[in-house]
Amino acid sequence: MSEERTQWQPGRAEFLSWNDVDQLVDRLLPQLNEVGDFEAMVMITRGGIVPGGMLAEAIDIQHLLTAAVDFPQTEAAGLLAWPHFLQFPDQSLLAGRRTLIVDDVWGSGRTSTAVRARVESAGAEAYTCVFHFNPFRSLYSQAQPDFYGARTDAYIVYPWERNPDLSRLGLFP
Repeated sequence: MSEERTQWQPGRAEFLSWNDVDQLVDRLLPQLNEVGDFEAMVMITRGGIVPGGMLAEAIDIQHLLTAAVDFPQTEAAGLLAWPHFLQFPDQSLLAGRRTLIVDDVWGSGRTSTAVRARVESAGAEAYTCVFHFNPFRSLYSQAQPDFYGARTDAYIVYPWERNPDLSRLGLFP
């Protein structure tokens, strides 16, 4: 896959098995262990719940939290809509902690960067982690996740997703 940033176009999906997911965890563990221990994890709902649980178990993070973020879909705002936090941990649960923020995919990057900014504003040292990084969809030319299992240009379907509607994504007619 080319490292060059290009305009991302939907067109293919990649269906993962549980074995594929285990391999992503195995790729992430050395990266995470290299930077030391994390004292907390913020899992971004809904996509980050399963990856976060698997990683929390693998690196023994006990302090697990969730964040739910919505970007209102308005034609005027488009991709520039401000995030609306439906759920977020209290600042006292994050302050002073090395915190791993986990989601399944970094697509546009809006969700991970919004959560990271809020975690940092609570006084935590924040790191982002995803199973898949799609640099072709990212809105940020200078930002990427701190840790990722794989780069891709595909729409990823994880084994825990039930009946994904790929036609709404423009992947299939």
